[in-house]
Amino acid sequence: MKISVSHQSDMKFEAKTEKSAFVIDCPVISPLEYFLAGLITCSASDVVLLPQNQGKNISNLNVEGEVVRNETQPRKFNELHLTYSFDSDADDIMAARWVMASLETYCSTINTIRDTTAISYTIIHNAKTIRENEKMISGGGATIDLGKIESCPG
Repeated sequence: MKISVSHQSDMKFEAKTEKSAFVIDCPVISPLEYFLAGLITCSASDVVLLPQNQGKNISNLNVEGEVVRNETQPRKFNELHLTYSFDSDADDIMAARWVMASLETYCSTINTIRDTTAISYTIIHNAKTIRENEKMISGGGATIDLGKIESCPG
């Protein structure tokens, strides 16, 4: 993977990837907000594709992220809490497995920060809380194989 960023004007930068280009307009949207949105989108795309691979339907997916950062520089992420809310035609156990598979195995961005950030999650499935403030185990991740997926490759 290769990305280049070039200064355009004021605090606007253009990011070019192998597939596309986009403008980062600081401080309208900060690079850290893009980063967090990328983390969340990585996992959200897994949670859409894993059910599809199993012939299940998912709807109304919303993933919210809340970060606690260092007060002083570097203001890295210390804690990340993700709340997944969605409806599906699967049972609660399978719905939880989709989220856990994303977090533990499939989502590269979340697994990139897991050694330095305490990550927790809540799952609301079909309007019922089925996991609340569960913690990811820090370290190298686990393999939860629910098949091959190509969410947002990269």
